[in-house]
Parts: sequence; C-alpha cells; structure tokens
Amino acid sequence: MPVRYEQIAAAIRDGIVSGAYPVGSQLPSEAQLMATFEAARGTVRRAVELLAAEGLIGSRQGARRLVLRCERHQSFTELHSFAQWAQRHGYEIASRVQSQRRRPATDVDRRLLHLDDDAEVLHVVRLRYLDDEPVLLERTVYAPFLVAAIERLPADCVSVTESLRGEFGTVFAYGRHQIDAVGAGSADARLLGVRRGCPLLRLRRVTTTADGTPAEYSEDRYRSDRITFSISNSATANPLLRLPQA
Repeated sequence: MPVRYEQIAAAIRDGIVSGAYPVGSQLPSEAQLMATFEAARGTVRRAVELLAAEGLIGSRQGARRLVLRCERHQSFTELHSFAQWAQRHGYEIASRVQSQRRRPATDVDRRLLHLDDDAEVLHVVRLRYLDDEPVLLERTVYAPFLVAAIERLPADCVSVTESLRGEFGTVFAYGRHQIDAVGAGSADARLLGVRRGCPLLRLRRVTTTADGTPAEYSEDRYRSDRITFSISNSATANPLLRLPQA
C-alpha cells in the first residue's frame, strides 16, 4: 500500500494530468496542501519533491511551485528500479541471480561506499528479462549494512528496491548516474544473447539512503537494441527516462 506522501503526490498528479492544475499555474501553498490533505508539512514536502523529481512541477525563486508539464516523467524510484519501470509499462519481467558472494571491500568499494579498510561487501550479478528476453545485466555491490537483507531475498526476486523497502524499511532516496557505451565481452555476450563486441549501454550508478549513506553501486549493461534513454531538461528539472527501443 502506498505511504501517505505517495498518496498525496498521486492526487496532485491526477489534478495536473486532468487539467485541474494547468501548465504554468501555481500549486496551492504548503499550508493549503496541508489543510486539504490533513497532513504534516514534512509529508506534503515529500509529495511535492516526488512530483518535482518526475519533472511535473518546478519552482521560481521566492514563488510557489509551478506546473511545468502534464505528462508524467519517470520518478527516481522507477529509474533506479528496473522492475518498477517494466511493470508500469506492462512488461513481463523476470530476474535471475547469476552469482552472489561476500568479499573484502576493494579500493573502489571503499571510495564509492565510504567504507572502512576491513569492510566486507556483497557482490551480486543479476540478469533481467523482459517478456522472456534478456535485456539487462547488473553487477551490484551492496554496503555492509545491506548484506544480510540481500542474502535473505530469493534468487528470482523481481524488485530488490521494493523488497528492501517493504520488508526491511530501507529506502533508496538519491542516485548519481553516468551513461556511456561499451562493447560486450564474452561473458556479457553469452548472458545477453548478443555477439561479442556488440554495443551495450552502460549505466553506472551510486545510490544513497535519505540521510546520504551510500547503500550500493552498480554497473548495469543494457542491450542497446532493446533499451534506450531519453533526457528532458528544463531550468528546474532534468528527468531521465528509460525507454524501450523502437
């Protein structure tokens, strides 16, 4: 069941899409939204931040939030979670863990996850499918505080993000993403069903919790003949979308 701020965001989003809040208009003030939804200020702010992350609303210095567009762009959660994106678009999705092991943190692990020298991390290689076709290979390193929780998840867990949130209360809140292209090596080619050297879209990301604690970093490789990315930017929002390749 959606939490309260998500319910409020959904109601405001419906109002934007239906035209109750036209593009270019101002949203009600925080105080008005608090009264309308009988919610605390922090809850209303989280709802508004979610809509801003989707690129629906923005702000001007010293002014209330403005409606930027009426079509919904991808939220952080859906960009971070391949499963949630796929489910929203109506695809059948499957996930299969190829390998999973604990290991001492490397120099890269310690730098990206802010770890001590003697830290132990969990490295997981996971293959994702859309409609029974392999499209994404994830290589993810989880911080020590998540290791036990990840190990308890089933190997075919569809959405790690939702499972961590629902079962363990861990919420991923922020992410940094870098996108480039690489050629498929032998292992990538075999798992993704492409020829060696075939171009793959590589998404490198570092994710943190709401308090800024690094939780994971991942190198995700997408089949470029199946998935692409699109960025729609403005002065106040730059939503990044994952798209099925035409």
